[in-house]
Amino acid sequence: MNVKISRISNGLIVATDPMMQLESAAVGVWVNAGARNETAPLNGISHMLEHMAFKGTKRRSARDIAEEMETVGGFLNAYTSREQTAFHARILKADMALALDILADILTEPTFEPAELERERQVVLQEIAQARDTPDDIIFDYLQTVSYPDQPMGWPILGEENTVSAFRRDDLFAYMGANYRAGGMALIASGAVEHEDMLRLAEEKFAGLKPGAPQEVLPAHYVGGETHVGGDFDQAHIAYAFPGVSNLDEDFFVAQVYVTALGGGMSSRLFQEAREKRGLCYAIYAFAHSSKDDGVVGVYTGTGEAEAAEIGAVVAGEMASLAETATVEEVARAKAQLKSGFLMGLEKPSSRAEMIAGHLFTYGRVLSVEEMSEKLEAVDAAAVRRFGAKVMATVDPSVATVGPAGKLERYGIFAGRFGLKPMVRAAE
Repeated sequence: MNVKISRISNGLIVATDPMMQLESAAVGVWVNAGARNETAPLNGISHMLEHMAFKGTKRRSARDIAEEMETVGGFLNAYTSREQTAFHARILKADMALALDILADILTEPTFEPAELERERQVVLQEIAQARDTPDDIIFDYLQTVSYPDQPMGWPILGEENTVSAFRRDDLFAYMGANYRAGGMALIASGAVEHEDMLRLAEEKFAGLKPGAPQEVLPAHYVGGETHVGGDFDQAHIAYAFPGVSNLDEDFFVAQVYVTALGGGMSSRLFQEAREKRGLCYAIYAFAHSSKDDGVVGVYTGTGEAEAAEIGAVVAGEMASLAETATVEEVARAKAQLKSGFLMGLEKPSSRAEMIAGHLFTYGRVLSVEEMSEKLEAVDAAAVRRFGAKVMATVDPSVATVGPAGKLERYGIFAGRFGLKPMVRAAE
């Protein structure tokens, strides 16, 4: 990667990542603001704004936006996370100016017409309903809420019916004015791009962005606990979470290796024990989610109502075992999985652009492939055991279930398997 980074006059970051063998480019604007920037009455407004940005500007109708992009064979989309919102396109290199003009238009001149807001409100309400009908999706919202109760980090990204139903046009303008500021935004292009051309177009198209940075967010505070949601589902969907690390923590890469060894593939401990040996479930995996100031590690599984009775003990047992006996071989295998996934992702310009955005907002620079590889390779079995012991010391794990989980062991029993300090073997 040969990333070039500049700022235009209002503070907007412009980053380019040339892949000159390509005929197309992935380009987008990443905003360093998301669901964490909301207040309780406005929960979900980041996501609503993402939808409404495509519903018309002073120069284009919603149909114009779609037709102009698709007339040249381009693709335009967006997404909202807890910490960022992204508006991105895939375009042929000859049509870059058009893509930037449309992106700038929807981010600087939206109209948020009342009739469009009412229509899109119904679309988002349907999206919320659809998510609740998808238990292996919505369970992570419930897990987030029980891990971070009564704080923005724990609120659902889509919002709730009562908040979404109350959004007004002025709310969208006020939120956008407070958080969509050039100093907290980045225009990133990967693929068939030239840095000087991007700078010129950015200065021309994005001059209307106000300088400054998004509003500060409340610090995240992990709490833990349990939540159980019923529903007419055949499987019990169960998710566990434990305190993890932030994006900037020195153990960030250790956490990634830990969850990969625990439940990141068919050779992982959880997959082998819960599925291959016991036949308790079809899907089971571990994960690590990090933010700018906090994070969690956890486990998800979908299992039968009867099998749910065993799953907590299996999860806790494999976590304890990994903390005590993580081997050089399985850690090497986990690192190989992570490295191959990372390197394969670099073959896609859209993945590269998203990675660049994450690095810029986290580190203020883009880590080289060599630096990331070195950080990953530096993780050894002793570090994984140490991290595992730290997770096992959790006093208040989070447990969320959706579906028939009446036979799941009581929270107190599961929590009692933690708060411990396993014996950690010395490095080989």
